[in-house]
Amino acid sequence: MPGNGQTDRRERQIPQLARLPRPLYARNESLVNAVGTPRHTHAWVQLSYAVRGVLHVHTAEGSFVAPPQRAVWIPAGIEHEVFSSAHTEMRSLYLDPVAAGGAEGCRVIEIDALTRELIRRFCELPVAYDEQGPDGRLARVLLDQLQVAREVGLSLPLPADPRLLRLCQALQEAPDDARTLLQWSQALGASEKTLRRLFLRETGLTFRAWRQRLRLLGSLEALEQGRRVTEVALGCGYDSTSAFIAAFRQQFGVTPGDFFPP
Repeated sequence: MPGNGQTDRRERQIPQLARLPRPLYARNESLVNAVGTPRHTHAWVQLSYAVRGVLHVHTAEGSFVAPPQRAVWIPAGIEHEVFSSAHTEMRSLYLDPVAAGGAEGCRVIEIDALTRELIRRFCELPVAYDEQGPDGRLARVLLDQLQVAREVGLSLPLPADPRLLRLCQALQEAPDDARTLLQWSQALGASEKTLRRLFLRETGLTFRAWRQRLRLLGSLEALEQGRRVTEVALGCGYDSTSAFIAAFRQQFGVTPGDFFPP
């Protein structure tokens, strides 16, 4: 999973908009290289949607991962950065906060077949579409579908405690780091019991569950690019392919092959 200090990705320009031309505005991007944006905020809701490739959105609260046919919902005013893998087909929707409804907090949502086709069709419309005509009605149906989209568990919360944050950032940079919580406690100058309690309180996950989710989310980009499951498993810290597949199924409900069907 790309860390906040990602250095091997090119910078992607952020569109300079004083305001949205319509309540719903779309951008199509075909990104050959792996790219990322600097941290930024804007006055509208953003939906970052991966048609192909994998998107990573980082905020102060955590990381959100969108493989194909998923999207990250980013509320207005939230500071964030977006990283994409190479050969990504990305669709960005910018939504007026009033039109977007009252949903709060970043989250990853599923893009079902109907919503996918609505996005595809909306992205073909002129920027200044007729809000009172068929195009405006299509935009309103798309907004309705986004508001009821199912949330999926492709996010990783970050703690606020500086000791835990240091630990989490180190694991983001090296997810195969196998140090135990006891070993981390010795490095951070806090007891294992304290770290265990803080982890659960600040992330809602145990240390073991948090690290497993980090590794599994980080594996999605390599799997989407077609790398061998054995190679991916070893690269993110698993001792065997079978252990990786079992953990993947436990987290996502399907095997890696079913998550990324041919």
